[in-house]
Amino acid sequence: MIAMSDYELAHEYETVNLYRRGAAAKIELNRPGNLNAWDRQLGLDLLAAVTAVSADPAVRAVAITGAGRAFSSGADLRAGFELTPAGHPDVQRVLTERYHPIITGIREMPKPVVAAVNGAAVGIGLSLALACDLVVAAESAYFLLAFVNIGLVPDGGSSVFVPARVGFARATEMAMLGERIGAAQALDWGMVNRVWPDDELTARADELLARLADGPTRSYAGAKRQLNSWLYERMDSQLELEAQIQQEMAGSADFAEGVTAFTGKRAARFTGA
Repeated sequence: MIAMSDYELAHEYETVNLYRRGAAAKIELNRPGNLNAWDRQLGLDLLAAVTAVSADPAVRAVAITGAGRAFSSGADLRAGFELTPAGHPDVQRVLTERYHPIITGIREMPKPVVAAVNGAAVGIGLSLALACDLVVAAESAYFLLAFVNIGLVPDGGSSVFVPARVGFARATEMAMLGERIGAAQALDWGMVNRVWPDDELTARADELLARLADGPTRSYAGAKRQLNSWLYERMDSQLELEAQIQQEMAGSADFAEGVTAFTGKRAARFTGA
């Protein structure tokens, strides 16, 4: 049984830790006080970590997890937004320049990637988890396409990954109703591969990671290429479409109301504008 203590800290970024143990690498989102919400720095650090493990031939399998009580609660709305010249949140540029390279980097990485989901996987956090090849979760974990709750649309590849895993009807439900999907339901829907008791998640995910790191790396990479070709051949164009539509939503009155309601901890009053 491999514990985190058996891993060595290979690189400490500002908001991400990269651990190594032999041919296994573990990327840990490390903003636990913010439930590993994505701000500018986390996007930069995570991209650097994903790029590093992808390029390292000594790394044969990768896990992604979150420090503290959550995998990732999504975008950090309290961190503010980079703005366009028109004064709207510049979400299209952020998605295109920072988030998309992370998602495509995981899908194109010639080695298996496991998401070990502890707690919430929300918004872009859910996209990150589902971009991985295998998804394992703690019993208390939950999954949420929260975008609709603030007047936005799915992004980060979730309009690709969610329907690929759970089908059109359930993907529409998640995208339009914005309700939590618990770990047991996610397993039943086929969104995740395994669900384990909370106190067993780390050890059992590490066992899985060690198995993959000792396995036939080229075989895993070949299977991944096949699945990408069948399921995600249009992923790049879909990511672009997501970013374009998200930019439209970022200029809407409903989005402004959604963010104001979220930060004010009240129910949003949408007008459809």
